[in-house]
Amino acid sequence: MEYIIICLAALIGSGLTLFSGFGLGTLLVPVFGLFFPIEMAILLTAIVHFLNNLFKLFLLGKSANLNVVLRFGIPAIIFAFLGAYVLSLLTDMQPLTDYQIGNHTFEIMPIKLIIGIVLLFFSLFEVVPSFVNLQFDKKYLPVGGILSGFFGGLSGNQGALRAAFLIRANLSKQSFIATGVVIACLVDISRLTVYSKQILNNQSQFDYTLLTLATLSAFIGAYFGNKLLKKVTLVTIQNIVTFMLILFAILLIIGII
Repeated sequence: MEYIIICLAALIGSGLTLFSGFGLGTLLVPVFGLFFPIEMAILLTAIVHFLNNLFKLFLLGKSANLNVVLRFGIPAIIFAFLGAYVLSLLTDMQPLTDYQIGNHTFEIMPIKLIIGIVLLFFSLFEVVPSFVNLQFDKKYLPVGGILSGFFGGLSGNQGALRAAFLIRANLSKQSFIATGVVIACLVDISRLTVYSKQILNNQSQFDYTLLTLATLSAFIGAYFGNKLLKKVTLVTIQNIVTFMLILFAILLIIGII
């Protein structure tokens, strides 16, 4: 069952990310988190996310705006290292507290608390009108790189913030998407460099068949999303997934997942 759910999430998330800030990382982290520890979910998502971004780079990369990539991407790379490092620190921390419901004991873990809060924050970009339409002047592109890079390194969630800053950069639709893909690749390379030790230490726990199928599903989503590169609004799907994202974040924060 996890194969079907994860592959479907990869397919939908990869397609959605071409049209909005809502993306693959936002969707895959909680889905992987249903079947793996949250730190493992972030690692697995990072691998699929990076491979999918390389595929999208092949499809769209030539339309990227180099000036915007440099102004946004360089700060993003630096702060993605920092976000990934913070994640590695959180992984090793002890529970903050615990509580019981009946015969079950639940622990409030620092990593789950922080990731849950981050997921809740990014879910607001999908449902709160003032957040959905949030835009920043292009002079703040380096600030956007800092924020997007840090949260990308910490949790894999960067698309919504990146879109909010890039939307004012006077880019064509094709260039807007391609520039976002290049920046996402840079952030992925940065955070995977930090994650590499954890990936090597945990590779025996990886289901490589699942990783391969999830990556191929993301490729298919990106391919058909590129073919349908018009203003596609999948409001119902986004609202359902956002609701599930909020629910997952709350259960993560209170230690049930």
